[in-house]
Amino acid sequence: MIPIFESILPIFLLIVIGNLLARAPILDRPAWDGLERISYWILYPTLLFATILRADMSSLSLDAMLIALFVSLGVMGAFVLALWPIFRATGTATKGEFSSIFQTAMRWNGFIALAVAQKLYPPEASAVVALVMAAIIIPLNISSVAVVLRFGSGAANWRRTLFAMATNPLIIGVALGILCRFIPGGLYEPLGETIDLLGNAAIGIGLLAIGSGLRPAMLLQPRAAMLVPLVLKLAVLPALLIAVALALGVTGPQLIYLALCGSVPTAMNGYVLARQLGGDAEFYAAETTLQTAVAFITMPIVLAVAAQLASG
Repeated sequence: MIPIFESILPIFLLIVIGNLLARAPILDRPAWDGLERISYWILYPTLLFATILRADMSSLSLDAMLIALFVSLGVMGAFVLALWPIFRATGTATKGEFSSIFQTAMRWNGFIALAVAQKLYPPEASAVVALVMAAIIIPLNISSVAVVLRFGSGAANWRRTLFAMATNPLIIGVALGILCRFIPGGLYEPLGETIDLLGNAAIGIGLLAIGSGLRPAMLLQPRAAMLVPLVLKLAVLPALLIAVALALGVTGPQLIYLALCGSVPTAMNGYVLARQLGGDAEFYAAETTLQTAVAFITMPIVLAVAAQLASG
């Protein structure tokens, strides 16, 4: 487990550096927001495009892997929703807090998963992460909007929301990568090299941007309800995903790649949704920060267990 821990350490150090830089008088907040937008709209889609284009996926059981993913997320979503009567009866969480509990238990930071995949595993691992990102973006966002609408105090423009999800640059990057695999002779080499150079910038800049959005000060005012999505996202979901994958016959490195997708912390992108639709945005920000910090310990454990199971 120590080698895995040491391999992941640089990724989390970049996140910490991003947070420290965001507090230094170097760049103001609008500049960091611009960096996040460049990462989201340009760098990460380019990286996903290049990853899918070049990956050898002939040995991957993609059907079983995606079924395991959707079954696990469906079970987790239903379980979290079933907890609301308990929260309401015990007064453990308000409706706004519960909407953020659901989001932070379900959403995942695919960019951290992509960084770990590139650092630890062969190219097909990054391809699995990219495909998982494309596959679950729309259903996760639809379920999140529905739950925040139900428990928040706002209203959503469903037409605009669905259009934004359908035109998500990450989905487009993956789709274009798949289509370009069928180009006879492949991409024009100078164009391919240009895309590679642009995609190579995604991980470092993206991790700095993730760090800039975290709110460590919020951890000084913890809420008991924050423990629920923490345990669900970093312990229960990885265990559930691994168990379902094994039941469907997913073994070897593919099991590890799925475990990686399940082990990462939640993503900050649900913060805006919580703020717009009347959820508890501050709870969301605090929970994201907490999960990112704790994931530094839990991810190596999950990946070590998955590696042991994958080896038989």
